[in-house]
Amino acid sequence: MSGHLLTLGELGTRGISELLALTDRFVEVGQRPIPRVPALRGRTVATLFFEDSTRTRLAFETAAKRLSADVITFAAGSSSLSKGESLRDTFETVQAMGIDAAVVRHHSAGVPAQIARWADDGVSILNGGDGWHAHPTQGLQDAYTLWRHFCPVPDGPPASEPLDAPSLSGRRIGIVGDIVHSRVARSDIEAYTALGASVTLIAPPTLLPACGREWIDGWLEPDAAKRVEITDSFDDVLGELDVVGLLRCQRERMVNGLIGSVPEYVARYGLTAQRAQRLHPDAVITHPGPMNRGIEIAGAVFEDLADARVLVTQQVSHGIATRMAVLFRLIGSGAALPGDGLA
Repeated sequence: MSGHLLTLGELGTRGISELLALTDRFVEVGQRPIPRVPALRGRTVATLFFEDSTRTRLAFETAAKRLSADVITFAAGSSSLSKGESLRDTFETVQAMGIDAAVVRHHSAGVPAQIARWADDGVSILNGGDGWHAHPTQGLQDAYTLWRHFCPVPDGPPASEPLDAPSLSGRRIGIVGDIVHSRVARSDIEAYTALGASVTLIAPPTLLPACGREWIDGWLEPDAAKRVEITDSFDDVLGELDVVGLLRCQRERMVNGLIGSVPEYVARYGLTAQRAQRLHPDAVITHPGPMNRGIEIAGAVFEDLADARVLVTQQVSHGIATRMAVLFRLIGSGAALPGDGLA
């Protein structure tokens, strides 16, 4: 693994699989009475969030602390950026405090990559979400959640090695909502196709890439791109899906005229009670959050299916273990076997 994590595409199938297998080890750590290991003792991780976040920030900070790293928290609203300081000067100030890694979240695509170019040797940059571009750790946690749902770990003591190779082969996954503006969608597509799944993108034409297939073919490997389909009809594919991945309906899209009213969106793309009855009996539902109940999914559907088929809580829980795996590989003894240095 390189010194930074900016997209999942740079990892490839092997890198993604290795991180998901390592995540298994850290899920087990999280189940201990004291869920902490000394793997990153003496290391310092900074969270540089120039955009609001709850889940991603807390997951990274919790992951770093469980690995015994020190954490520096940066909030743009209360920083010298409000006094006119440049982004580069802000980063270099934090870097001068002696950090080993920085998690960067920004509303503009490409900012984590630019900061990686400014970073000193030995400082790793992790993309915590940039604009419409990428959210690699979200893609990893979503892929891990689905893999372990469909291929659960047997009861008993943890195995010293992964019991099965990470795979979503044969699964058909739908991603529903604002595809073109979603960094989560892009990273999920990369993760799912790398693991062998077929992906169907489902959205109104105004929320699908205008160039259609060219958009997919332009950034996915050819073998992965072949496993992606695009449609504007949720109802046509609903019963064939193993996974319904819902994306947040952003109200600003309505203001900009990209979609109509909330009732119109729900009528065509919401997981209503009527649509829930047509789901495959074993189909599951994911959502990266924050969720708009009554829009992406009916409140009653969420409550009725939450215990067994809505995996939102599992996504959040696995997000901590996934980020522990990423941090361990980047700034820990990344060349070690998964069991080494954890206990």
